[in-house]
Amino acid sequence: MPQPYSARSRAIEPFHVMALLARANELQAAGHDVIHLEIGEPDFTTAEPIIKAGQAALAAGKTRYTAARGLPELREAIAGFYAQRYGVHVDPGRILITPGGSGALLLAASLLVDPGKHWLLADPGYPCNRHFLRLVEGAAQLVPVGPEVRYQLTADLVAQHWNEDSVGALVASPANPTGTLLHRDELAALAASLKARDGHLVVDEIYHGLTYGTEASSVLEVDDDAFVLNSFSKYFGMTGWRLGWLVAPEAAVADLEKLAQNLYISAPSMAQTAALACFEPQTLAILEQRRAEFARRRDFLLPALRHLGFNIAVEPEGAFYLYADISTFGGDAFAFCHHFLETEHVAFTPGLDFGRYRAGHHVRFAYTQNLSRLEEAVTRIARGLRSWQG
Repeated sequence: MPQPYSARSRAIEPFHVMALLARANELQAAGHDVIHLEIGEPDFTTAEPIIKAGQAALAAGKTRYTAARGLPELREAIAGFYAQRYGVHVDPGRILITPGGSGALLLAASLLVDPGKHWLLADPGYPCNRHFLRLVEGAAQLVPVGPEVRYQLTADLVAQHWNEDSVGALVASPANPTGTLLHRDELAALAASLKARDGHLVVDEIYHGLTYGTEASSVLEVDDDAFVLNSFSKYFGMTGWRLGWLVAPEAAVADLEKLAQNLYISAPSMAQTAALACFEPQTLAILEQRRAEFARRRDFLLPALRHLGFNIAVEPEGAFYLYADISTFGGDAFAFCHHFLETEHVAFTPGLDFGRYRAGHHVRFAYTQNLSRLEEAVTRIARGLRSWQG
């Protein structure tokens, strides 16, 4: 008998939503009209200036490896973006271009977490965060958070849950699945709390740019020693291009570059060249129009779901998700999601994908479909509630 596969591979859980997605695709293939509110991918294609830049890169033969840290001109463009949007100076030498935000998380986890050590993470939160920690033989210490703290880690919670195996905390602002932000004073308090314990602060800013009625503060405004994860997938709409970045303290860059050289050599060269177009005024104008469209979607779907009886205790300020408590309807989230997929052909995500704290009582809606589709989804959900409760 061959040896069993690794313990880490067995410990990393699959996305529960993928089973729902597979079933949704089966229903769609059978001719049913499925409304997809389950996957966190914008329905917009990549903006035309970026596509043209990518096509030009391919035509010019820009298909070779780049340096592990990424194209110098792209790192400079990102540094300029921080100066323009946040008013902070970031040395381009502190920026590493990565294969998606996941590549940035892999680098940070590999650098900062020894076997048996852990980061504090909010529960609920994005599941890959804890899985990456398991991959490097570390662990996620999940801290239950609810609407009373807007589903975010706080300095007080860090103080309560820190122990001898803690080496840092990973927070997200805006957060998936809740869409809530950590504001500047909260980021400053977290940074101070981590520094007092010789811990590292890692901040996922992947949904920056997708905020509504407010602007997100970067942790770099208050803590130059923080590690920042970001991506071209969400605001910039380049999901399939697999491109992200990591901002790190200067002292960490050499070790991170060494890890990058060994883990993935470099991020895709043609995607890096295309991404230079992200920062052009015509592209940013398109992206801001899309942000306004996401705001309209949120402002429709949030009150519509509340009117139907979903408890959404905290108004999301960013990303494109609504995290809803379904306790008033009874049952468990997974069965609830299956009911609406099978009867009304509306797909959304059970809370089980996002942690353990009251996960069975929550679902996530992604407002990544246009307004007419969202209106149809609400009509179907209202009808499905009657059959669920009947």
